Amino acid sequence: MDGATPETVRAAIASGTALSGADGFAGGIDGRLVRDVLGRYPLFSAADDPATWSFDPTDLADPDPVPAGHARDASGDTELWTLPDPKPCADGERAVAAVRDAVVRSVDAVPGSPPIAFSGGLDSSILAARIGGPLYVGGFEGSHDVAAARSAADALGRTLRVVEFSHADIERGIPEVAAATGRTNPMDIQIALPLYLVAEAAAADGHDRLALGQGADELFGGYAKIAKAPGDHRVEADTVRGAARETVRTLPRQLERDVLALRAAGVEPVVPLLADRVVGAALRLPGEWLVDGDERKVALRRAADFLPAALRAREKKAVQYGSLLAREFDRLARQAGFKKRMDDHLGQYVESLRPE
Repeated sequence: MDGATPETVRAAIASGTALSGADGFAGGIDGRLVRDVLGRYPLFSAADDPATWSFDPTDLADPDPVPAGHARDASGDTELWTLPDPKPCADGERAVAAVRDAVVRSVDAVPGSPPIAFSGGLDSSILAARIGGPLYVGGFEGSHDVAAARSAADALGRTLRVVEFSHADIERGIPEVAAATGRTNPMDIQIALPLYLVAEAAAADGHDRLALGQGADELFGGYAKIAKAPGDHRVEADTVRGAARETVRTLPRQLERDVLALRAAGVEPVVPLLADRVVGAALRLPGEWLVDGDERKVALRRAADFLPAALRAREKKAVQYGSLLAREFDRLARQAGFKKRMDDHLGQYVESLRPE
């Protein structure tokens, strides 16, 4: 069992409690495969044989992911847990206090001092303020993320390790990430590759874990598509709160990709902002404590009162853009002859780099 003891998982199954405090798990137990409600740990079986399974899809000829919140056996998949849908807390200030307590307790509970993937934004700054491990930022020189991480590290009185990306990193990294994750679509590669390269550097420095602020944008309303609900075509929900919940449901597939990429680089991810207590507190937030006008992640910013004000107000770009990796990825594709006018030029470029 990955992430929790068998006894803990059995208790979660018996109670039907989706957020039991186990903070994610996956594996085989009592003749079934099980995966927690947010899919924080990847789990796969052979498509035609649930008895043949692995945490690593490359171990299987035809891997089929176990759906989050489900059990799988020879009879098929059975849903055990669903994402809780509590009523929003009527007292916003109390809801924010609950978020602060959950975040502080979860981050402070991280054992040791793992390195931190540090973009200089709100989420990674919360980790850096409370975890003493070294800070790593990756990007091309002149990128938003490198500049933001440098200024944030200075504000926190921390040193920063800059992992400077190169075109050679992209060219070798694309097939490595594709092989590890089983995904070749350009967007997945562009998101996972910066994490992979930073994790690779941390592993080379002797670390076997890497702390990340994953999940905060989904849980606390960090995306534009949440803020624009119901006017954004990317979500079906007709409220901000509903759009956030809809986005949380996308986490299992995202986490599967990112965990596999990080493990392939030689580290195990540590994601305290996805602890059960943080998820539970976020799900109880009213919409106005997710988004208020132009401000996103309202409750999380208020809860992070241990940060300098400038860092609490920080916005950040998606990693593929903030690191400039997406720009250089496209540049390399065009240099290799895959022009923008071509159908799926980036996808064709990815396929050209994969071994035959």
